[in-house]
Amino acid sequence: MQKTQIVINGSKEKPISIDISFKKTNQLKPIVIFCHGFKGFKDWGHFNLIADEFVKQDFVFVKFNFSYNGTTLDNPVDFADLDTFGNNNFSTELDDAGIVINYMESNAVQYEGNENEIYLIGHSRGGGIAILKTNEDSRIQKLATWASVKDVADFFINQDLDKWKADGLIYTLNARTQQKMPLYYQVYEDFIKNKDRLDIPKAAASIDIPWLIVHGTNDTSVPYDFAEKIHDWCKNSELCTIENADHTFGGKHPWNEDELPADSKILTEKTIAFFNQ
Repeated sequence: MQKTQIVINGSKEKPISIDISFKKTNQLKPIVIFCHGFKGFKDWGHFNLIADEFVKQDFVFVKFNFSYNGTTLDNPVDFADLDTFGNNNFSTELDDAGIVINYMESNAVQYEGNENEIYLIGHSRGGGIAILKTNEDSRIQKLATWASVKDVADFFINQDLDKWKADGLIYTLNARTQQKMPLYYQVYEDFIKNKDRLDIPKAAASIDIPWLIVHGTNDTSVPYDFAEKIHDWCKNSELCTIENADHTFGGKHPWNEDELPADSKILTEKTIAFFNQ
């Protein structure tokens, strides 16, 4: 197995750190690009083991850090730059995803990738980004979303927008690290400015490529019925339910075991089988 780590410029000149893994066979392979979620990063928990499973099945697996996710090149698994985290927004992530797709399309051959077979996976908020990007980018041939959000507007439902605007920021607690992470009001301003582009329900209804929706019934972060709603919006989608699975399909950070948790094994097997159809 070959794993290359590169850094490219993101949509606002912050760096995007990328891992590209593949098994050298001298045959072109589908390229799978994975988008992490909110308060996530490419090396979270068991994501490296998930990448290995796809590589074993002859995919080029690409995972990356959104440029404003709050990690840094020196601290790739820590939220060392909270100011940058606070200035992240959905449009920036959407543009970052496009930049990664551009890079993989242009450089596919050196990683034994097939530029005409680009597939997207998104987890949680990254699922929403993957849906939106798939709708606006015809290069995506297949899509899988894992425990995906259903609507960017949901992010703002319980917020006091007037107070947020007056104060300029709110804080979200990272339960794992106990960090109070800032969210600047620009997140909401970006959503209002780009409401049509960030309309997940509308995007979902427009997608006509093969799409696998995977969700656990014991997800306390993103309710299971979100998956059912998304599935209803996209008539071409396939819904895969994993009974009793949580939001991270059994994974946690750090993950110190050599094997995937049972629910993540099901998740990867189902997704690989779907991509191989």
